[in-house]
Amino acid sequence: MGISTHILDTALGRPAANVPLSLSLWQNDEWLRLSQEKTDADGRCRQLLPEGAALEAGLYRIRFETIAYYQSLRLTGLYPYVEITFEVRDTQQHYHIPLLLTANGYTTYRGS
Repeated sequence: MGISTHILDTALGRPAANVPLSLSLWQNDEWLRLSQEKTDADGRCRQLLPEGAALEAGLYRIRFETIAYYQSLRLTGLYPYVEITFEVRDTQQHYHIPLLLTANGYTTYRGS
């Protein structure tokens, strides 16, 4: 089990590749960074937990550095980053957290 994500640029109709992102866990009243990644050519990070780390119950946050993505396209986005905070209750499940992105908006949902 684990945590994964993908980003689709819905304005361009394609995956958002090479977007820097990080996964953090809320622990002892602060965010503890667990990993830093970049999306692959298909806009995906298939496993955000560090190798060998177990999925724990708790609050997690994925921070997507969208400013870097838009700068690479020579576009200006409204949001320099997007943070999605979600709760893991059942550690026996996989948590897939997609991001649908445009320069002036975004949405998310729990994927499969």
